[in-house]
Amino acid sequence: AFCPTPGAAHPPGVGAEGVTEAFATRAPLSLYGATKLASEALALEYGSMFSFPVYVNRCGVLAGAGQFGKPDQGIFSFWLHSWKAKRPLKYIGFGGNGYQLRDCLHPRDLGELLVRQMKSPGKSESVLNVSGGAASGISLANLSKWCERRFGPHAVSADPAVRQYDVPWLVLDASRAHQEW
Repeated sequence: AFCPTPGAAHPPGVGAEGVTEAFATRAPLSLYGATKLASEALALEYGSMFSFPVYVNRCGVLAGAGQFGKPDQGIFSFWLHSWKAKRPLKYIGFGGNGYQLRDCLHPRDLGELLVRQMKSPGKSESVLNVSGGAASGISLANLSKWCERRFGPHAVSADPAVRQYDVPWLVLDASRAHQEW
């Protein structure tokens, strides 16, 4: 799995625990990232204009109960369900090895936070990272090893082509969310 080089210089907003809320979100962004950022701005503006409490929770990849392996529900549940059903899977980018690492968050943990936020309107109207952090990070290569032990062997193809907005490692630092909530 990819991971940051200890002691190396990292961009502002990237620390030992992951990417903080201070990480730059200015262009260039992927279309996906731009729509997420635009929705954050729209929600915050709406809240400000109509005195409505708004919490922006930037989540790690959701994985767990209630995930049915659909592509729009996150890579982990998609990978698990596809592996078990023996559907085609592919490592994409970075040499086609599946070393890209993401952290994951169980929906139950997000649900607990949402309930707390709804019970405390106006406590904090800010952008927060909500994730499982480094301890929950896993690469597709390592997830494949887990799937193989659990469900048996399954071939995974590879496409090593470079894709413009892919990142090798993305772990969100949820320290602020833990402190505030």
